[in-house]
Amino acid sequence: MTSGKKTKATRNSVAAARSSVVGKKPKPWGTIIAVVAVLGLAGGVFGYAYSQIHEQNVKEAALAKWRPSDTNKDPSTALAGIVVKEYKGSRHVEATQRVAYDQTPAFGGPHDGQWADCTGVVYDKAVRTENMVHGLEHGAVWIAYNPDQVSGDALNKLKTKVEGIPYMMMSPYPGLDKPVSLQSWGHQLKVDNADDERIDQFISSLLRNSNTYPEVGASCENTAFLSNPAPFVAEKPGADAVPMDGGKDDSVVEQPQASTPPPSGSASTPPSS
Repeated sequence: MTSGKKTKATRNSVAAARSSVVGKKPKPWGTIIAVVAVLGLAGGVFGYAYSQIHEQNVKEAALAKWRPSDTNKDPSTALAGIVVKEYKGSRHVEATQRVAYDQTPAFGGPHDGQWADCTGVVYDKAVRTENMVHGLEHGAVWIAYNPDQVSGDALNKLKTKVEGIPYMMMSPYPGLDKPVSLQSWGHQLKVDNADDERIDQFISSLLRNSNTYPEVGASCENTAFLSNPAPFVAEKPGADAVPMDGGKDDSVVEQPQASTPPPSGSASTPPSS
């Protein structure tokens, strides 16, 4: 074999070897797996977002019939277990007075001149009933719960219905006979757990429903009270408590309706509404 032929043969052999090495080069499985993982994660995120939006749309559609309208001014009357009573508004008592409320928790009747701030506030301690009732007079919904029966996930579910939502407020209520009780002016609904669909239905029906509370347009903001909430009083009112009709006590003051918050200052300073 001549020198040229040997060289050519050698080149062909080297080329064949290179071709064999290239042909046997492993696939980039790490890159492939990473790409598949990213696509799977993206699909999961979009899928979850879609399911959440769909769930919210379904929820909104289900609540549509629980919104007040010209033909159904108080949809809450169709709720199983609802208690509805008529109360006269704008009857104020002093910060040192108690009211002999006819319901527990109370949802109407004479109340303190200061309203509890109800601008989507979750109070971590129980609050004086006489102040909470005044918030109801302004169109708020108050979620009360038994702290011995509601905690963890259930408590968090209730908080999401209140936090940052205007005209909503929530507080523990020691000794409550049910785990959860919802109040708006003249309305109350007690339920056994935070998953009860009637909670959202109650809120949808009565939150700032101008057909059901006395002081339409009144503010729910009261920073003076929020900075120093009046504490809950567990003891039952004594014989000197103000009756539900206000009695003949001159300290029970009939107040005109107003839409402005109280002036800044002590939480016991009566506002003008």
